Amino acid sequence: MTKIRDAGKEAGVDGGHDKMIIPPSSPLFLHPYDSPSLKLTQTMFNGENYDLWADAVRNGLDAKNKLGFVDGTVTKPTDANTYEAVAWRQYEAMVKAWLRRVIDEKKELKEHYSAGNAPRVHQLTCELTECKQGTRSVVEYYTHLKSIWDELAKYSRVPDYTCGAKAAFVKDKEEEKVHQFIMGLTTAFYDQFRSNLLMDDSLKSLSRAYALVLREERHKQ
Repeated sequence: MTKIRDAGKEAGVDGGHDKMIIPPSSPLFLHPYDSPSLKLTQTMFNGENYDLWADAVRNGLDAKNKLGFVDGTVTKPTDANTYEAVAWRQYEAMVKAWLRRVIDEKKELKEHYSAGNAPRVHQLTCELTECKQGTRSVVEYYTHLKSIWDELAKYSRVPDYTCGAKAAFVKDKEEEKVHQFIMGLTTAFYDQFRSNLLMDDSLKSLSRAYALVLREERHKQ
């Protein structure tokens, strides 16, 4: 909120309640074309497509720079009498109206329908455990792995950590993917090279590991 207030001062505008300017980059900016009748997505919830629908809604809100009203990153101003608080209430009401157009408020959506994902998550986890390069190229193997990771990511959420713990969690997940990728390489072709990679404590990036393996494949060919 300080940045918003500073932007108003830089523009030579009084910081008073009725003269504050909110920059277009702020999630509190009220766009002239935004209205309660706006439809975020053509994907309507039908009782069986929670994850597809939720992903479409998140994308719609993100495109409007309003996802923070749902995930909690745009917090309510503590002082209800400020211009920011007024703008926050306006867009909170707007986002609620948008959501009403694509959901049935009588349903506890996530609790009732997301539970059906457990069998698919189990299936993907098993597939990930068994995924090996075999006779595929590195590109084909990595693409298959990534498709599993990406789908699994749709069914999981990063814990609401604070104080840098979230970054540590994401880092751990990245390193886990590095090991999954390296361990699935064809043993006869990459045995020694894989051992060298596993001994490299500095190898924490999946993209870096992929680039090194791809280069090794081209070298051997």
